[in-house]
Amino acid sequence: MPDEIYVSMDVEADGPIPGPHSMLSFAAVALRADKTTLAEFSVNLEPLPDAAPHPRTMTWWAGFPEALAKARENPEAPATAMPRFARWLRQLPGRVTFVGQPAGYDFLWVYWYLMRFHGDSPFGHSALDVKTYAMALIKRPYRDCVKNALPKEWDDGLPHTHVALDDARQQGAMFCNMLRANGVVSA
Repeated sequence: MPDEIYVSMDVEADGPIPGPHSMLSFAAVALRADKTTLAEFSVNLEPLPDAAPHPRTMTWWAGFPEALAKARENPEAPATAMPRFARWLRQLPGRVTFVGQPAGYDFLWVYWYLMRFHGDSPFGHSALDVKTYAMALIKRPYRDCVKNALPKEWDDGLPHTHVALDDARQQGAMFCNMLRANGVVSA
């Protein structure tokens, strides 16, 4: 059985849903359960034709101008980036599992863009949500499982900057620490 590769993903977008709005950037960090990083992928995307930023999202972005500027550097056409991303996923040495926080948001964007610009998704229809996994581990209500309420030993101190690659790294390390806490990986 091939190794399961956890692909920690983070998406930055200019609205709540794909289509009317655009994914600005995304990043993926491929990890083994023991927190070994196998590869990283990051890309900024050109806006979708006929899409427009959502005013509420852009108000939020006004609080993070450096991160927004970083997400707009050297954008690539989604029709080029998404097939390249699918090839990257398929060259990984195992079965890929999408990991997101919140997976319901990030997976929506990645899956939609993969289907529209590549025609299929190496992830299938599956996404693992970090917050749900935390809920199961610490046995607290879902809405109480925000990052600052989680056990400190799960936090490696990596930055959360709203730059997709930084956030994917931070989230991936935390997820692997959760796997260790759950006995999936020996300490």
